[in-house]
Amino acid sequence: MSSERILLVEDDENLRVILQLQLEKLGYVTAPAADAEQALDILRKTPQDLVITDLQLPGMSGIGLVKKIQADFPEIPSIVVTAFGTVQSAVNAMKAGAYDYITKPVHGYELSSLVRCALHRQRGESEPIPGMGENNYGFEQIIGSSTSLRQALDTAARVAETDATVLILGETGTGKELVARAIHQRSARRHNSLVTVSCGAIPKELLESELFGYTKGSFTGAVAPKKGKVEIADGGTLFLDEIGEMPLSLQVRILRLLQEREIEKIGATAPAKVDVRILAATHRNLYAMVEEGSFREDLYYRLLVVPIVLPPLRERGEDILQLAQHFFHKNKVKYNRMNLRFPPELFTYFSEYPWPGNVRQLENAIERIVLLSDDSKVTFEALPEFLRQTQSHREVLPMTLPDAGLDVEAVEKQLILQALQKFGGNQTRAAHFLSMSRRAFSYRLKKHGLAAKILQMPGRSFHQM
Repeated sequence: MSSERILLVEDDENLRVILQLQLEKLGYVTAPAADAEQALDILRKTPQDLVITDLQLPGMSGIGLVKKIQADFPEIPSIVVTAFGTVQSAVNAMKAGAYDYITKPVHGYELSSLVRCALHRQRGESEPIPGMGENNYGFEQIIGSSTSLRQALDTAARVAETDATVLILGETGTGKELVARAIHQRSARRHNSLVTVSCGAIPKELLESELFGYTKGSFTGAVAPKKGKVEIADGGTLFLDEIGEMPLSLQVRILRLLQEREIEKIGATAPAKVDVRILAATHRNLYAMVEEGSFREDLYYRLLVVPIVLPPLRERGEDILQLAQHFFHKNKVKYNRMNLRFPPELFTYFSEYPWPGNVRQLENAIERIVLLSDDSKVTFEALPEFLRQTQSHREVLPMTLPDAGLDVEAVEKQLILQALQKFGGNQTRAAHFLSMSRRAFSYRLKKHGLAAKILQMPGRSFHQM
């Protein structure tokens, strides 16, 4: 149990209690304070290892407190908590000498990682890589507070303790495998294996033997029997990633596995029973594949016991900064760049980009920024080109006003309709393209009676249905 002391300065009693509970659960000793004067009094009487302070405090501000700590207790690092999107206050806090900052709502994992690294640095030790030696697959490790994500995770958490088949749907890079691992870790099968099969990565001619194994002598070259992935997962969980890539010839074998819980190895004379839970994932629209005949309808409905739809990052606007800050801190530690700072004003470029590669693309972008930044502060030039162009490529529609005049409402309706068609009915991407907020776009959609048009648009993905 840690004996390290953390002074927690927060005038909102409810939030202060929540943060106290989070920190004490991690083993830290906390000292609560409602304002800066009370905090300074505690510091003078009782040694502290770290200060966490809100920026908005009665009397002396959080920034004033940070400056005072820097002057009187320079050995004590401070972390500031700031409201979401208050960019300038975060900039001022860093200039005042804060070790780092975190935005509300405070995510438990991000807070514990930041505190741990600040305390390691305070002791003069190298900071640990977040998550090393820990279970990284619980639902609490999945970062994001958006309603759509939390709803998906709530469904996953409720079904995790059962043996129900789960189909995880989402675009590439949305974290489908991470959710599958979290489900397994929360289940009664967590002490047995989670075996992942990447259906799209294994050549079709080898997939059957990889899944079900074979007996000795069943074909030329089979000099010894081989266990398949299903048999290896016996007692545990089998995760069929990108099941939409599975050939029709093998889909009937998976259907039998789901129905009878038995397999038949290549060359075997009789089936064998297995006790395995099935999780599957795909970025494809399986319903459309069923209609075109490339996916079995009976297998589709067998898999669809509990569907979990992971929203794309462009529909999780409030999560982008949380994720960016988390990946930035993680990579600072990983590459020993703890002095590197990220000017908060640069995060606006992250918020305005649609992230077609989702969380994976965001993580890769942050890692590249940490690796390629030369100085102690990330500059605009260090951002990937696709981010630097986010604002510069906004154009005004070139047009000549007709002599006879025009109908502005009709023009607006046509622009919205064309934007929807451009993005296959995806309202979030269409709104971003037109530089509108999602709320303003929804209002105009209803005003022009275009909602019904979306249902008729080709190319709409499962998360829009």
